Amino acid sequence: MKTDLSALKFNQLTVVAVTAVAVLTRQPWLAALLGAAMLLGAVWPQRSPMKWLYRTLGQRLGLKPDVVDESPEAHHFAQGVGGVFLLASAFSGLAGLGALSLVLGVIVIALALLNLTAHICVGCLMYFQYKMLKFRLSQ
Repeated sequence: MKTDLSALKFNQLTVVAVTAVAVLTRQPWLAALLGAAMLLGAVWPQRSPMKWLYRTLGQRLGLKPDVVDESPEAHHFAQGVGGVFLLASAFSGLAGLGALSLVLGVIVIALALLNLTAHICVGCLMYFQYKMLKFRLSQ
C-alpha cells in the first residue's frame, strides 16, 4: 500500500490551523466540522474531505506528492482518534464546559504538531499497540 507524506503534512497543518482558530475564537461548531471530516476520512478514506482539500488546495499551493510504500491504516486510525477528540471538544464547548473543550483542542494541536515536527504519530502508536494486543489475545 502507498501513503502520500505530503498529504499527511497538509492534513496536520490543516488540523493545527483550524483547531487553533476554533479554540481561540471559541467556535465549537468549527471543531465539530473538522472532527466530523476527520472521522469520515478515517472510516471511509475514499470520501475523505481532508484528501479532497489536499488535492484541491494543495495542488494550487504547489505541493507535490511524496508517496512512500507504507500502509495508511495507522494514519487513518490516528485521524479517527483526532476526530473523536475534536468532537468531544466541540460538544464540551456547546455544553458550556469551556475548560474541557480547550484542553481537548490543545491536545489535538499538540499531537498534530508532534507528528508534523518530530514525526511521532501517537495515534499510529496506539494503532500498533491495539494490533499487538489483538494478536496476543487471538493466540
